Amino acid sequence: MKIIFIFLFFIFSCKQIFAEENKIKIGLLVPLSGDNAELGKQIVKATRLALIDINSDKIEIYPKDTKSDPNTTLRSALEFSKSGIQLVIGPIYYNNLEYLNEVKDITFLSFTNKTLDLPNNVISTGVNSISQLNTIKKFIKLKELKKTIILIPNSNYDLEIKNGIKKSKIKTFKQYYYDSTPTKLTKQIEEITNYEIRKQNLLDEIERLENLDDPNKEKKIENLKKKYTIGQVKFDSVIIADFNESLKTVITSLLYTDVSPKNKNFITFNQWFDNSLLEETASQPIYYPSINKKNLEDFNKKFFKQFNQSPNHLSLLSYDLVGLIYYLTLNNDLTKINFNKAFNEKNSFKGKIGIFDIENNKINHRLNFYKVENGSLKEIF
Repeated sequence: MKIIFIFLFFIFSCKQIFAEENKIKIGLLVPLSGDNAELGKQIVKATRLALIDINSDKIEIYPKDTKSDPNTTLRSALEFSKSGIQLVIGPIYYNNLEYLNEVKDITFLSFTNKTLDLPNNVISTGVNSISQLNTIKKFIKLKELKKTIILIPNSNYDLEIKNGIKKSKIKTFKQYYYDSTPTKLTKQIEEITNYEIRKQNLLDEIERLENLDDPNKEKKIENLKKKYTIGQVKFDSVIIADFNESLKTVITSLLYTDVSPKNKNFITFNQWFDNSLLEETASQPIYYPSINKKNLEDFNKKFFKQFNQSPNHLSLLSYDLVGLIYYLTLNNDLTKINFNKAFNEKNSFKGKIGIFDIENNKINHRLNFYKVENGSLKEIF
């Protein structure tokens, strides 16, 4: 009887080992303590929700804390390495990538949207400038715009935008870098739009009419005085690579220099459906690329129903990354899958955010394009 029990225990143990070997263990590096702990916990919940929806026992996820600190991130990554984990979702922040090149046997799917100067084993999965400019490029072609300028803030993201322009091969008429300080910005926008010349053109025309012997000159002068400038700017569209209040400051400067979105196309970067833009009617219409809004709303409802709280947009990205990993495992032997190779090969995956294009250890997103006009949002494509 003892021999039979030992034999059955041996068989059961073998089955357990085989089952474990046929599972993909995924690490998850997020802040679970400190100032950003709530965001990290939401991401953990989103990955749990993804596993429920996938309804497969192929994937197991193991969260570890980064404390939003590069050294803690490295320690957690080394613990993953010791346990044989080869693929990690996270970390969230670019500065937490600093030491991850020391963990060469792990591929990291970071939430950052920065693509420059990444460690070789880190893949950026955020909505980067290349993805956004690819989508803007599509809109420019659709509208047959010929003279697009791009305004780029002097910031820690300007090199990313410059790289996005290069990689997307978007054609721009001119590129301008500006200082976000309001007084300096307004002066720069005046120069870009030839505001002083156009303003002087108006004054000259009023003076010319005043010296004419024209019975209708009073009416003409009255109409001219309702204007701010005379003369056209040298562009038909402007891409403002900025966000939040800084974006609104740039738009205010353009309006001040008598450049209106009613006759020039105002385009900006992904605004994550910022509702405050709906209220800025003087700035409309304004266009921007973003993820699929309906899918985002559906995900938010599902997340709220499950956890009784509203998620951050990074939660949707983490949800999709679990789905992407599952997709890559479908046609592979789980005991032999090489994730580094999988992310090098050309592939596409349709997630909630949109379509992920994968190639050469890089991920770009095929985004939707939206228009804000008359206080409402409309999908263009």
